[in-house]
Amino acid sequence: MSFAKAQDLLRLALIASSRHAGISLAEIRTEFDISHRTAQRMTDALEATFANVEITDGSDRRRRWRLQDPALERLEPRQETTIEALEIAVREAKDNNRLRHARALEDLRDQHLIKLPVRDALRAEADAEAVLSSLGHVARPGPQTGQRPAVMDAVIEALRGPFKLRVSYGQKNSAERILEPHGVLLGLRSYLVARQPSRGPELLNFRMDRILDAASLDETFIFEPEFSIDDHAAKAFGAYQDPAQYGEVVWKFAPAAAERAAGFQFHPHQKSERQPDGSLIVSFNAAGWLEMAWFLYQWGDAVEVLAPSGLRKLTEDYRRSDFDALP
Repeated sequence: MSFAKAQDLLRLALIASSRHAGISLAEIRTEFDISHRTAQRMTDALEATFANVEITDGSDRRRRWRLQDPALERLEPRQETTIEALEIAVREAKDNNRLRHARALEDLRDQHLIKLPVRDALRAEADAEAVLSSLGHVARPGPQTGQRPAVMDAVIEALRGPFKLRVSYGQKNSAERILEPHGVLLGLRSYLVARQPSRGPELLNFRMDRILDAASLDETFIFEPEFSIDDHAAKAFGAYQDPAQYGEVVWKFAPAAAERAAGFQFHPHQKSERQPDGSLIVSFNAAGWLEMAWFLYQWGDAVEVLAPSGLRKLTEDYRRSDFDALP
């Protein structure tokens, strides 16, 4: 067995011991980016190498492998990459004012460091700092709106319940609102996705930077059936949601820009189609024409809006030919 295969087998053993329900072939394929047959060979090796392998068939008709062996703690892989990942996650949480998550991640990082000999711990910390420095402090480029850490803490507490949320929104001394939070969209401008019962049953987006104060209430509510924050986010190109604008969006990138555009994911559900002349047509369903226009301006005259007509009118007079670079 090669060193690489031995490392993969050890990693599979650690995963199989850490997951309460075990790990399936489909999950092994995704985790290791391998074929179904290779995943089967890995489970065969797992069974042949370790004595305490439990194999169960779940209600979903998927077979899962689980390993229970405290001795595995002594075979724990090197922690440098784990500590780097935790340091990155800590800084990202702090950048988003998710301070309670940052503290939890710091505790987890410290637990890993405690297990290491002093020399290895110091080296791991130094390596993590070097990687973080080379990544530019892992911050999103460009301006961002500010958020209040206390507000984010209250929102997270409410989402755990789920509990209703009392907020002061907009201007000082504004009337308090009672919201039913469903999720948070983090980005250049972050939004709380919530229902405000006094305004109706639909889900609305509230700008996080405009929430002046928030408190989680000791009162639960029922989530929107089958709500998915990813599906909700996909209704918009950026963060702005407007049902009146929602529909098919079609962009045509000129042949000179097609290769560059093909490297972008403009929307999680986009479809791309190369044309005989070398151009690229990208289509998806979303709202938020203004945010689309802001983005499309960077492409100069290398992109043309085919649909919808409202977005086409918004951009057609601002397509420039003197941009000497593409995004």
